[in-house]
Amino acid sequence: MTPPTSRAPARVPGTWQVILAVVLGLLVLGLLGGGAAPASAQSAACESGPTTACINGTLRTSEGDPVSGAVLTVTGPGAQTEAISREDGTWDVALQESGEYTVLLDVTTLPEGEELREGADNPRTVTVELGRDSAALFPLVAAGSGAGAQESTQESTAEATAEAAEESTAAATNTTATDTEGGTSSESAGLAGNNRVVQLLVSGLVFGILLALASVGANLIYGTTGLSNFAHGDLVTLGGVLAFAGVQWWGLPLWLAIVVAVVGGCAAGWLLDAGVFAPLRRRGVGITQQLIVTIGIALAMLNVFLVLFGANPLPIVTEISTQVNFGLFSLSPQSLVLVAVAVVVLVAVALVLQRTRLGRATRAVSDNPPLAAASGINVAAIIRGVWVSSAGLAALGGALMGLYLGSTRFNFGSVLLLLMFAAITLGGLGSPLGGLLGALVIGIVVETSTLFLPNDLRYATALGILIVVLLIRPQGILGRAQRIG
Repeated sequence: MTPPTSRAPARVPGTWQVILAVVLGLLVLGLLGGGAAPASAQSAACESGPTTACINGTLRTSEGDPVSGAVLTVTGPGAQTEAISREDGTWDVALQESGEYTVLLDVTTLPEGEELREGADNPRTVTVELGRDSAALFPLVAAGSGAGAQESTQESTAEATAEAAEESTAAATNTTATDTEGGTSSESAGLAGNNRVVQLLVSGLVFGILLALASVGANLIYGTTGLSNFAHGDLVTLGGVLAFAGVQWWGLPLWLAIVVAVVGGCAAGWLLDAGVFAPLRRRGVGITQQLIVTIGIALAMLNVFLVLFGANPLPIVTEISTQVNFGLFSLSPQSLVLVAVAVVVLVAVALVLQRTRLGRATRAVSDNPPLAAASGINVAAIIRGVWVSSAGLAALGGALMGLYLGSTRFNFGSVLLLLMFAAITLGGLGSPLGGLLGALVIGIVVETSTLFLPNDLRYATALGILIVVLLIRPQGILGRAQRIG
């Protein structure tokens, strides 16, 4: 008689797993609840395309309330049209020809007690190119407040549009020092009186540091698992849109919204590894198949973001960022804070990897997983921790990059993904320090290339440098040479 077989007790999820699952569920519910209203407001907005350009903006009172019913007249090559601001303060005009346009705000249609800030241009001149969005900003102050009054005006949503809508360029680089379109950037205003080369170098350095923060997680995942995660860009997007939702939908302070974004990124990283990649590894699925899975996840996340947030740019904050002149260049205090945060986090990551037992265990798994397991290291737990921390770093990078560029968008990280892969490949796959160096090189090359090439060729220069370096040193700047065969 065959004895009855005993079944192992069902595994009970750990406390942290339950907490992360609950947090992720609450975030999804919050996004579903908050996304309904903006979707309808954005549906009628102008969409630029191969034969269409848009001039747009947002009018807000000195108290930050939207201005509806204001009349703006747009005049340019063979066209004169009017736009009326909507209930949410947004307005836009679709154009079919590139060139110089003037935008005139009818101040008689402004709410009582509001006027243009002293010194603000009216009309404003805007350079329009087909396929792109351009912004026209009209900051308002309380009537009689004068030029020295406390400015509480808010930046137009379209300022972010002009930067983030250029999917092939502006969403992946800091246009603050190079974009000549009117109203696209607050930092570009200080460029005229400064040394342009120095300004571009500084802008490239800032962008490179933020790019390094956004891409370091992808390098860690590759180093420990050998997997190139094509969904990493969408984890960057997740951080940006969660920061946007936290500030604009849920009314959270900016710092708390960034914390929510990081927690959401960590939860997504845990979910991806626990629900997808850990089971694939246990079943012996190859790296190539796992890479294809990451592409599918990236496409799924991209479409979820599109449904929840729409296709329009999403400004995380709308306050005007003032500029500090440092002589040869200018930079906003916000940019200085973002760089400081990114540097502190990158230094902390380096110290953890080099000085702690967890870091040494992570490097051991990266070097030789079977040997690490034989020495008593829990390889599965290390990989899980790398996924969680990498996704959290990506989300933080997305939030900070969105603040720096002025806005985020549903495909924000997907556009940045090419530059992130270029940075970590240039620096050396699996080398976090190399990834930092590669990101700095990419950032500086992307910005300074506009000195002698059109903006649309920024990517070409960065990828050209990547190809040259890999031809000379295939393992990257700080990568380790591997024997093949």
